[in-house]
Amino acid sequence: MSVPDGPPMSGYLDLLPAAMRDDFLGAFLAAFETVFTGLENTIEGLPAYLDPQSAPEEFLPWLAGWVALSLRADWPVETRRDFINEVVPLYRERGTPAGLRKLLEIYVRPINGGRTGDVAVFDDFDRPAHYFQVRLTLNEADPVRLRALQETARAIIDSEKPAHTFYALKIVTPTMRLVSEEFMAANPGTKPLILGHNTLLGTNDAPVAAGEPT
Repeated sequence: MSVPDGPPMSGYLDLLPAAMRDDFLGAFLAAFETVFTGLENTIEGLPAYLDPQSAPEEFLPWLAGWVALSLRADWPVETRRDFINEVVPLYRERGTPAGLRKLLEIYVRPINGGRTGDVAVFDDFDRPAHYFQVRLTLNEADPVRLRALQETARAIIDSEKPAHTFYALKIVTPTMRLVSEEFMAANPGTKPLILGHNTLLGTNDAPVAAGEPT
C-alpha cells in the first residue's frame, strides 16, 4: 500500500492504517510524539543521573543527600563522586578505626595519585583513655594547601569518631630524597636517606646555647 507524497510522517502515524492517516491526525500525533519522545529520552538517561561517576556535577549534592552524606564544596569533583560511590558500605563500620581509615583513604587517594595505604589509625593506648592517633602521608608540600587538607581531614574525623573520644592528627609530607625510588626498587633492602631523620645537612657541631657568642 503506497503512502501519498508529502512531508515525513510522525513515527506514531506510521503505525496506523493508511485510511486513518490524515493531515489533522498527523499534526496531532507529531506534536504528541515530540513531547513524549523528550520524556522517553529523559527516562532512558535517568540511570546516568543515579550513578555518582556519570551524574552531572550539580546533581551530586542531591545524590549525597540520598546516602546521608554532606559534601564539602572545596572537594575536587572526583573526590565527591568517590565518597558518594563508596560511603554506603562503610556505614557498617562507622565509629571503628577501620571505617575511619577507609573514609580518609577516599579523601587522600586522589591527592596521592590513586595510591592507597597512606592512612594509619592507632588506638592501642592504655592512657589516656579514649585516645587515638591518625597519621596521613600526603604527596603535598605547599603550606597553604597542606593547611586546607588538614582542616578537611579534621572535619572528616570529627564527624565520624565516637563522641567520647579525642585524637591527635599527624601529617607526614615529602622531604628531600637522596636516593631515588627507582634505585630503591632495584636494590631491595636499601634504606632511604631522609634529611633530618637519618641524614644531616651541614656540620654536626654542638648547638650554641642561648646568649653565647657565635
